[in-house]
Amino acid sequence: MRGLRGMLDRIEPLFTRGGRLEKFHAIYEMVDTLFYSPPDVTRGSPHVRDAIDLKRVMILVVFAATPCVLVGMWNTGFQANAALSGLGMESIGGWRGVLIPLLGAGYDPGSVYDNFVHGMLYFLPIYAVTMAAGGFWEILFSGVRNHEVNEGFFATSLLYAAILPATTPLWQVALGISFGVVIAKELFGGTGKNFMNPALAGRAFLYFAYPVQ
Repeated sequence: MRGLRGMLDRIEPLFTRGGRLEKFHAIYEMVDTLFYSPPDVTRGSPHVRDAIDLKRVMILVVFAATPCVLVGMWNTGFQANAALSGLGMESIGGWRGVLIPLLGAGYDPGSVYDNFVHGMLYFLPIYAVTMAAGGFWEILFSGVRNHEVNEGFFATSLLYAAILPATTPLWQVALGISFGVVIAKELFGGTGKNFMNPALAGRAFLYFAYPVQ
């Protein structure tokens, strides 16, 4: 970790005020504080001196939500495999049908591993699109407002992906998280100032905008 700390310290002047990459300071700060505690220290008397910050609190939320996500992936795979078994089908087409045997899994609803792998192949694309689309807006607003990237998106992205139906089209996934981040959060000033939950707002938007789908 010393090598990483040294590298971050060497390139820091490029991202500070007056540096060639000043407009990308939010991205540098995001990477720096992901691995190390920020140097900012509260000095007011009402505050408790502690090493934890907003990023660490949100990481704890992610850790707490992870078991729910894992169970959700298993349940999605179980429902899919049970439906296939009821229809007498032994395999599926598409890219999932190619990857499932490559990962050593099958379509047995009684197998925990088979169910988990099948469900994972539904969840991961949704989560990847959520991170890409939502992360774009987070970084964009941080750059425009010249402040750090809000760590709350780590929790928002996981919760949003977890509450979406497994068969949600990926373009709707991107649209929903964009609504949640931009309209439900950034429009009101960002983390700590929004009165709506971005994940639930994005899910509600999709529910009312595309009720048939």
